[in-house]
Amino acid sequence: MADHHSHHHDTEDRVIAEPQTKAIWRTFIILSVLTAFEFLIAFTVPAGFFKTSVFVIMTIVKAFYIVGEFMHLKHEVKSLIWAIILPCIFVVWLLLALLMEGNFIFIAK
Repeated sequence: MADHHSHHHDTEDRVIAEPQTKAIWRTFIILSVLTAFEFLIAFTVPAGFFKTSVFVIMTIVKAFYIVGEFMHLKHEVKSLIWAIILPCIFVVWLLLALLMEGNFIFIAK
């Protein structure tokens, strides 16, 4: 006689993923703190190289954090992450080099 097994697909065996509300709130708080810091710099520091540098750095940090969290890049393999980050670094370097060569940043007053 053939041995027949009955398979039950009960919900008890399944694992239901927890909602990601903690991660969402953590991301919200981190981005809010970074944005508040940007506002603090915007209204307290006079215009100049330092203020521009802080804004550029904070924008890049926030962009990488958003890409890592919401586009799930931080969960990818390292080679894919580097394939995305390296060109971005070179583009930022190129922009800085072009601005410096064109005397846009270091204009003598």
